[in-house]
Amino acid sequence: MRVAENSAPSRVQSAAGVVYAGLAFLIWGFSPAYWKALGAVPALEIIAHRVIWSFAFLLPIVFLTKQGHEFVAAVKNHRTFLVLLCTAVLVGGNWLLYVWAINHNQLLQGSLGYYINPLVNVVLGMLFLKERLRLPQTAAVLLAAAGVIYLTVSYGIFPWISLTLAMLFGCYGLIRKVAPVSSLVGLAVETMLLSLAALPYLIYLAATRAGFFLRAGIKIDLLFLGTPLVTAVPLLLFTLGARRINLSTVGLMQYIAPSGMFLLAVLAYHEPFTRAQLYTFVTIWTALAIYSTDSVADYRRSK
Repeated sequence: MRVAENSAPSRVQSAAGVVYAGLAFLIWGFSPAYWKALGAVPALEIIAHRVIWSFAFLLPIVFLTKQGHEFVAAVKNHRTFLVLLCTAVLVGGNWLLYVWAINHNQLLQGSLGYYINPLVNVVLGMLFLKERLRLPQTAAVLLAAAGVIYLTVSYGIFPWISLTLAMLFGCYGLIRKVAPVSSLVGLAVETMLLSLAALPYLIYLAATRAGFFLRAGIKIDLLFLGTPLVTAVPLLLFTLGARRINLSTVGLMQYIAPSGMFLLAVLAYHEPFTRAQLYTFVTIWTALAIYSTDSVADYRRSK
């Protein structure tokens, strides 16, 4: 996500920013409850509705906020269009795997993936942007890798869902930096592109009477129509918040979302939580503490 940051936010701005960003991360963190309510629906159909209704929600907002010219320019510019086509595929894949994981009782793996994501971003920056890792960053990455290896060896299950989610979202963020568009406009273009594939798929489901929309009750229909509430609304809140608070604060608050997922998985959905998983999470949390402390210190030095 692109973050527009004021150089010296006032206290009022900072307080409002924390509220906006906090609400965004809380929605992202507890959104699995929403997708669980659609558990009877195949993940692909859920995502098809998600992208279509989110695009229908986002497009008017883009023009109401006077960003229509940026949206049109992004579509017309071949380079930007191709970049957003790539990011659309990545975010669509991320959403699909995430919803599938939730509805197959693998939310703990999803939580782990989003905890790992900041460290994956560090590695991708080193590999593709030639960024040099500071010693604490290197230690954090190695510690996280040790946790993943430990889980694989001791528990006998390679956390492929976690690593795939982290890689998809990490690559999305890496490529998204190349597109000179705002988060709102970027997501509007991405959902538009995904809708080009989702709409024929939903028409096919309706024609063959295999879909759930208008056939499984008003509750399912309303949940389909409400998908922008857990897709576009938190993005808008995040954008409002990120403009008002320091980047280091945003970096620390990002762990609210996977923490919400973790609590839902363990306390609400009672997913099995083994000792090996506990050790892995503690290792990842320790790595993130090292990474976050170093990031805050580096931000203060740069200021």
